[in-house]
Amino acid sequence: MTAAPADFARARSEFITIDTPRVEDGAAIWRIARDSEVLDLNSSYSYLLWCRDFAATSVVARDETGQPVAFVTGYIRPDRPETLVVWQVAVDHGHRGIGLAAELLDSLTARVAAEQGLARVETTITPDNTASDRLFTSYALRHDAAVEREVLFDGELFPEGTHLPEVLYRIGPFHV
Repeated sequence: MTAAPADFARARSEFITIDTPRVEDGAAIWRIARDSEVLDLNSSYSYLLWCRDFAATSVVARDETGQPVAFVTGYIRPDRPETLVVWQVAVDHGHRGIGLAAELLDSLTARVAAEQGLARVETTITPDNTASDRLFTSYALRHDAAVEREVLFDGELFPEGTHLPEVLYRIGPFHV
């Protein structure tokens, strides 16, 4: 008798804890972002700052040794304090396929909603990032929320000239 992939996913997820990032997590989060091969990589310094200044609006998943294996970074829009902007989502290669990104996103929005209220979630996604599109579309479905999409930044606005447009996903109002 062999175990189904879902059984393996459940067994692995039992060893994952969800936590608030700490400054000392910055280097690991930077490595996860770098190794994702799809995220725009920020400087390692920026991830240290993110863990210090935006820990309340970010979340990490830790393995059984306490090391970060996934993260979601976000911030509250200064002009819309009821809106959480999700900046980056990444899961280490060895922990993909078990729904960890969705679990982190749900956990983060529930925490932000409980601490300060939350009406909307926003993020930007390039048109070729199907994994992120699926993540945020399924998030909206789980929370019975509408998704509005519009181009936020045309590709021609980026100095390198080869960037795809960034599509703004506005989700909400929703129930966390």
